Amino acid sequence: MSFARVDAEEAMDDPALDPAVYAAVLRDLARVNRVTMAARPTLAFLSGIAGRGNRLKLLDVGYGDGDMLRRIARWAAARGVKAELVGIDLNPRSETIARADTPADLAVTYRTGDYADLAGQGWDVIVSSLVAHHMTHGHLVAFLRFMEAEAARGWFVNDLHRHRFAHRGYPLLATLMRWHPIVRADGTLSIARSYRPAEWSPILAEAGIADARVRRHFPFRLCVERRR
Repeated sequence: MSFARVDAEEAMDDPALDPAVYAAVLRDLARVNRVTMAARPTLAFLSGIAGRGNRLKLLDVGYGDGDMLRRIARWAAARGVKAELVGIDLNPRSETIARADTPADLAVTYRTGDYADLAGQGWDVIVSSLVAHHMTHGHLVAFLRFMEAEAARGWFVNDLHRHRFAHRGYPLLATLMRWHPIVRADGTLSIARSYRPAEWSPILAEAGIADARVRRHFPFRLCVERRR
């Protein structure tokens, strides 16, 4: 059940959005991620990369309110992985919110800026969650090339699977959970902006990447992984 990909801006990407509304949206998105088990594919990937006692220098691009990095920090602590966790996000308001929502005992560094400025810093792994569908085609290709060049042990794109059932069902879930109206509208649009499995192949080819795998994860996640 496929339908054409939509190219449109989401309300949360508007730089003029009120800061209080932006904070409410990010925190509701973190709730969406918990309900939809969004961290599970990323943590499964990391489990195959880093064994107990290993060191891991990880970059998360587009961290939002930091919920993925907090999950990774707890995953690392539970497994004895010595993790250096850094997040980069273009929106300066994200850093304030992520810092406020992160307990002091979790060693996570949040930065504001362009991921491209963090080249050459010895990353083991680069990850992103719900970021790919926000990028233009050119930006996505450039991002894939960056990860391929900079991630010594592998990279992981955790995104949505464009599926008609998810597109129709998500607004009902969002209404039931009383998530922010922008989260309800943007979430529905995000599904329409995301990709189908076959659409990733030409994107990866354009980026010059031959060894990445595109995998589906329940519920309605479409992830791209590269292991070395």
